[in-house]
Amino acid sequence: MTLLGRATVNVVVGVSVLYTLLPVLWLVLASTKNVDALFQSDLLSLKDFSFADNVKELFAMDKGLYGRWYLNSVLYAVLGAAVSAFVSTAAGYAFDKYAFRHREKLFGLVLAAVMVPQTVLALPLYLMASEAGLVNTFWAVFIPVLFNPFGVYLGRIFSQGYVPDEVLEAARIDGAGDLGTYFKVALRMLGPGAVTIFLFQLTAIWNNFFLPMVMLSDQKLYPVSLGLYQWNSSATVSPEYYPVVIMGSLLAVLPLIVAFLLLQRFWRAGLTAGAVK
Repeated sequence: MTLLGRATVNVVVGVSVLYTLLPVLWLVLASTKNVDALFQSDLLSLKDFSFADNVKELFAMDKGLYGRWYLNSVLYAVLGAAVSAFVSTAAGYAFDKYAFRHREKLFGLVLAAVMVPQTVLALPLYLMASEAGLVNTFWAVFIPVLFNPFGVYLGRIFSQGYVPDEVLEAARIDGAGDLGTYFKVALRMLGPGAVTIFLFQLTAIWNNFFLPMVMLSDQKLYPVSLGLYQWNSSATVSPEYYPVVIMGSLLAVLPLIVAFLLLQRFWRAGLTAGAVK
């Protein structure tokens, strides 16, 4: 690579890093300011440092409603992503290892569903939930996130890359049934793939906004994303909401960062599935 090429790559990488990190830096610095300092020009200064006060105010605002929203998001995202990863991995394994009628046509429908925006499905899901009497309940948000077409697609790719047919055949020769072969042999090999699907789904559910907004009217069932949106709307009338919205936004990204740090070694392994055949 020529000197000009290296310089161009370094500039592009540097701009990309700044584009990514500057909003995060602003969020961290703004979370330490009170209402008055937040709208002044010295946001980068260490004056008017009130990080601890903002945290206390955040969890005290509206009788501690933020803590309830945070717990809801953890339940929606962590539990939902875990179940979704299990379902997607099992479905992808079935598409890969079993020959059944119209298998490729059904998998084509899965691929087509990947291209459908989730916002398009919100109204049909609302009508279905209304018929089932689930609107404004925990299940109205939890059940739809359990089924992820992109996760099924990834599950098949991981199954092709991680689970050799010879290993499954050896397990069947030893007397293992289909369920025993999957749970005792295949699922262990699919661990990195399941973690990768879990991380993708965790991020999607944690950032989910439109579906809860359509399904829920009870504030106690809101996830963090919808709750902060409501507070931000109220801040135009009551400026005291601005610091808690910013602090709440900062705390809202922490679970995703922790999840990626703890599971990154599995995620890296999962992303290479099928890269070399």
